[in-house]
Amino acid sequence: MIPVILAGGKGERFWPLSRKQRPKQFLCLDGSGQSLLQATADRLLEMSGGWQGLWVITASHIAELVQEQLPDLPAENLLVEVEGRDTAPAVAWATLEIARRCGEEAVIGFFPADHWIGDRDAFCQTLKAAEELALQEEAIATLSIAPTYPSTGYGYIEQGEKVGLFNHCPGYKVNRFTEKPDLATAEAFVDSGRYGWNGGMFIFRAGVMLGELKACAPEMMQMLEAEGASCYPKLQKLSIDYAVMEKTQKAYVVPVTFSWDDLGDWNAIDRLLKNGKPNVELVKHVGLDTKDALLYSNDEEDVVVTIGLEDTVVVRDGKVTLIVHKDRTQDIKKVLKLLQADPDCSELL
Repeated sequence: MIPVILAGGKGERFWPLSRKQRPKQFLCLDGSGQSLLQATADRLLEMSGGWQGLWVITASHIAELVQEQLPDLPAENLLVEVEGRDTAPAVAWATLEIARRCGEEAVIGFFPADHWIGDRDAFCQTLKAAEELALQEEAIATLSIAPTYPSTGYGYIEQGEKVGLFNHCPGYKVNRFTEKPDLATAEAFVDSGRYGWNGGMFIFRAGVMLGELKACAPEMMQMLEAEGASCYPKLQKLSIDYAVMEKTQKAYVVPVTFSWDDLGDWNAIDRLLKNGKPNVELVKHVGLDTKDALLYSNDEEDVVVTIGLEDTVVVRDGKVTLIVHKDRTQDIKKVLKLLQADPDCSELL
């Protein structure tokens, strides 16, 4: 398999730690000592057979950071987008480049750079199952995560008919992809037992995906084939889910057994590190009557003092301090728009 890491995300809901010039994928958020990008590359090396088989696609303003954090990545395996156009152009361009170099029989996998995976061995076994499924069924295989609560922040995949066992893992036809639902719909999905969260990971033979892209997104493919990445400014923003996965008849799914988190906002750190403790303290904290709080600073000399806080996130980064109730962390993106509109605050983005 040729794994491709999608490393162009912004990670805005992890502001102020995640910023335009240092987004979430370059941060260490779980105390492991590795950034999320480094951890993703590390667990994919078994599948790629080493650095020569691993690719990364990223944005131009952070390409140097990728090279700094992944110094063993061959320069020719780093694809740099002049501007972000969501995942469909990224998947299409990378697949075209790999097919040009390795042929359309190559099996490719796409993986977000900023997810947390709990069991590397189970992860690799699942990828081998998805690779087997992709080859046997001429499929675009994706992975679904068993929902632990009715999230309205994830897309969902409904599994249909079982088509067999692949590396001891069951594989299913996909009945449908659903974008982020409202709470009532999410509860119904979870109760049905037929739906999993969309983990944003895809495995396929290059020729299969190119055929589906040409059928489902012909204008984008015509421009990319004729002009390469120079056409990016003319492409519309389009996700691979919307461009292909919601339309194709070749979508299959392998449910996963490993623990997973997309680390979508600061609450994810609470999920990973709470472990029964009254607070998650990633800074020297002196608290009085404070519980269920997350406290973080990237300066080891900082001290955070709290009184009477509950369900609160406190993050210090440089000269910025964020204080937000855990129920409102999704609104960090709204605050960034306010900062963007204030010329005195543009350097904080």
